[in-house]
Amino acid sequence: MTNQEYIESGILELYVAGSLSEAENEAVYNRLLENPDLLTEVLKIEASVISLTAAVSPRDSKYLFPAVKQALGLDDTDPKVIPLDRKPRNRWYTYTGWAASVLLAGGLIWLFNQKSALESEIQTVETELNQQLIENQLLEDQISKAQVSLEEAQKLLSVIRDKDMVTVPLAGQAVYPEAYAMVYWDKETNNIYLDAQGLPEPPRGKVYQVWSLTLNPLTPTNLGTIDSFTTDANKIFTISNANASEAFGITLEPAGGSASPTLEQLYALGAVQSAP
Repeated sequence: MTNQEYIESGILELYVAGSLSEAENEAVYNRLLENPDLLTEVLKIEASVISLTAAVSPRDSKYLFPAVKQALGLDDTDPKVIPLDRKPRNRWYTYTGWAASVLLAGGLIWLFNQKSALESEIQTVETELNQQLIENQLLEDQISKAQVSLEEAQKLLSVIRDKDMVTVPLAGQAVYPEAYAMVYWDKETNNIYLDAQGLPEPPRGKVYQVWSLTLNPLTPTNLGTIDSFTTDANKIFTISNANASEAFGITLEPAGGSASPTLEQLYALGAVQSAP
């Protein structure tokens, strides 16, 4: 039976009036616990009964005394003493039904408040768990990136330690004497591995640019800019170089690089040593 059918059956009115059996009261009570809509309907019925009772009750005292006399079995034509054996009408079961309904409503409201508080706590716990899951995922990502970086570092170490690798140290120049760098040149793959750990952070709007040089006559060839210098933790960069390089230099240039090196901003320079 749907909630609407249950309401239309009239059983809720009987429940409010206290006219149901104990088993029927228990069945209605259990259904109210599971259906807030039915509880709302019970409260509406109680409010309607109270309003109706207040509306039809006589308020004028001239009607009150005759009503009391009538309830006591007296009238104006029979002014006798009330018989002692007359039993008053006992309506205790009706009042008990009303009291039970009020207690039930209060108990259900308390239960719903408890339910709301519990749902709020569950929501808080779920939020904390989701936050913990996000933090765990971020930690896993960091570990994964660290593992990749470690693998790349090990690979670079194996490359630069190759006995056939040409090493070219670059010394600091007048603009920044403390600077230094190292070029590892793999002529078989035409790659250089630039270790630029000894260079300072470039100013905003500036980048380092790497040059391959031939010395006679002095001819620079652009090998590109190091755009990721600031964000790269290892400061080791792989650069393609198919030139017959006799030296390497690093200058500081405007973002985007320059067509020719700015010699006043030459930070590091080193010549390729001839094989003995």
